[in-house]
Amino acid sequence: MRKFTLFVPILLILMSLSPDPLNFYQAQLHFPRVREALKTKGKIVDEMLIKKGISTTNFEVFFRAFKKEQKFEMWAKNKGETAFKLLKTYDFCASTGILGPKRRSGDRQMPEGFYVIDGFNPTSNYYLSFRVNYPNNSDKKFADPLNPGDNIFVHGSCISIGCIPLGDENIKEIYLLAARAKGIDQEIPIHIFPNKMTDENYNALKTEFASNDTLLKFWSWLKPGFDAFEKSNTVPTVSVDDSGKYTIK
Repeated sequence: MRKFTLFVPILLILMSLSPDPLNFYQAQLHFPRVREALKTKGKIVDEMLIKKGISTTNFEVFFRAFKKEQKFEMWAKNKGETAFKLLKTYDFCASTGILGPKRRSGDRQMPEGFYVIDGFNPTSNYYLSFRVNYPNNSDKKFADPLNPGDNIFVHGSCISIGCIPLGDENIKEIYLLAARAKGIDQEIPIHIFPNKMTDENYNALKTEFASNDTLLKFWSWLKPGFDAFEKSNTVPTVSVDDSGKYTIK
């Protein structure tokens, strides 16, 4: 998605205000939509955390998205702990493309893989949005070298061309929590899967796409990351080797 008006200048200004990361969140509150999110959703977000025994001032967040089910999960934990707790699951309110990774601009695909959030847009054309760091080092090995696509966002509204749209009311909660986590100096991971890769669902993928060796090989790299988190609710350490393959520790 290319709608990214004023994103880079705004972020450069916000992040240069002070080396103190707490000022990132305070700077976000200069924007009317973020203030509105705090006014209408701040208490709700705090209650989500408190209900799970998580500090409202010293926490980390993690996101997972599942394309087939069209679900977006928001997890959190206290800093210093290892296991995340599920706060809430949201529905996509629109979707494009098919199962499989994004490989070029204009393919209408949502990416699949292991990413982090690398920017926030408080003046988005889609109310509020934060950006997924596609293409990552794995994507760069396989995507179109000249035009792999970029600017993949989790955002409000219900329009999508490769992004994850969650609606304006939902994005207020998600953006507010993410911005607060960023203000505590967290790198925020987001994992995007073709489906919930349980053994049953993974076997169904292998049956449905039995003739597509390339796709099945790629998904075999994602499955261990899904399994690792399911086993312990701990975000695994993910690296990319020289071939572009994800490896999980």
